[in-house]
Amino acid sequence: MDDIGLGQSGAADGGAGKGAALGVSPLKNPDGTGPGLAPITTTGDRAEARKLIDKVRTKGRGPKTGYSRDKFGYAWADSVDDVPWGRNGCDTRNDMLKRDGRKIEYRQGSNCVVISMTIYDPYTGKTLDWTKQHAAKVQIDHLVPLSYSWQMGSSRWSESKRKQIANDPLNLLPVDGSTNASKGDAGPATWLPPQRSIRCSYAVRFAQVSLKYDLPVTTADKAAMLEQCA
Repeated sequence: MDDIGLGQSGAADGGAGKGAALGVSPLKNPDGTGPGLAPITTTGDRAEARKLIDKVRTKGRGPKTGYSRDKFGYAWADSVDDVPWGRNGCDTRNDMLKRDGRKIEYRQGSNCVVISMTIYDPYTGKTLDWTKQHAAKVQIDHLVPLSYSWQMGSSRWSESKRKQIANDPLNLLPVDGSTNASKGDAGPATWLPPQRSIRCSYAVRFAQVSLKYDLPVTTADKAAMLEQCA
């Protein structure tokens, strides 16, 4: 969840591409720069998915004490190093809308601020028509919620590393706002996307973020992730 702030920025080249309606398989999108999230369907790919998930470490979930969104920097700030599109002159939220949206229209005089688009939501399987006037209809999901990461170890990270996981395209998906709100800071054992066909892909993306940031998950969450790709 963790979609805080709606992000506005001046003109800049976000570097994001226009993708197919269903997006890209996470197995072919290890840095998150490809659009969306496509289902993992073949026997071979699902076996590869399980191997990846199996590499994720586990530990118990710690307390939420001390957590706040501010610990991860200003929401959608462009001033983040070592993530794709960081410091490109366009805030992270708009970078993600540009990456996954189609039929995009920008604010006059800008090639950053998206004011309308069509986007496929992999969590529900719906195609959404979105305008900035109703911005909350599409929210940017942190696949690994920031609060979850805090409880699993990011409370001990440097501020710069926390800013990275908060703005890394690998950890971000524009999705239906109400569906994102229902997730809260849940791990895969207690929340999965309503669309069953995307659940293995969701588990893989969760694992990719966990492995990139050496962030463990709970034993129950890992078991749930493996189950989705069985």
